[in-house]
Amino acid sequence: MATSTNIQYLLASAKDELGATVQLPTASNRRQIETFIAGAAIAVGDIVAFDTSATGAARVLTVVKCPATLGLPNIVGVALEAATAAGQTLDVVVAGYVETVNATAAIATGTAVTTSGAVAGRVITYDSTAAAQSNASPIGITLGAVVANVVPMWIFKKF
Repeated sequence: MATSTNIQYLLASAKDELGATVQLPTASNRRQIETFIAGAAIAVGDIVAFDTSATGAARVLTVVKCPATLGLPNIVGVALEAATAAGQTLDVVVAGYVETVNATAAIATGTAVTTSGAVAGRVITYDSTAAAQSNASPIGITLGAVVANVVPMWIFKKF
C-alpha cells in the first residue's frame, strides 16, 4: 500500500480550540513510503533491493538487504523498520528524507552515494569506481555527517 507525505504541512505546533499550544503530527518531510514483504532479515536503515530470486510478481513485492555489490541498480530504498524473518511486512522509504541510513565509512555531507561493494545493506561514496559499474547510479545524497556508521540522507526515487 502506498503512503506519502506530499501535502506540504510545515507547522510543528498550533493552538487548540481552548487556546492551548499542542504538538501536531510530524510535519511533511517530502518522502514516499511503500510497504513490502521481507525476503530475509533486514535491519532498520538497510538499503533494500528487489528480491530477484522470487518468481512472478513477487519479484517486486519482496525486498532483501542489498547485497555487497558496488552500484547495484535494482535498489528500492531504505528500511524504516526491521524484519526478523522472511514473510514479514516492512515500510521502506522509496523517495525522500531518511534520518538513519547505514553507511560503511566517513562520507562528506552533500555527497552522492551508491551501494557498497564491501558491506551488504550500506551506502558508500559514489565515485569514478562506482560510476564505471554497469548501470550504476547514485541512490541518494547525504545530508549530514556519518556518526556510528549511520547517515541522514535524501533518497532518489528509482521507480
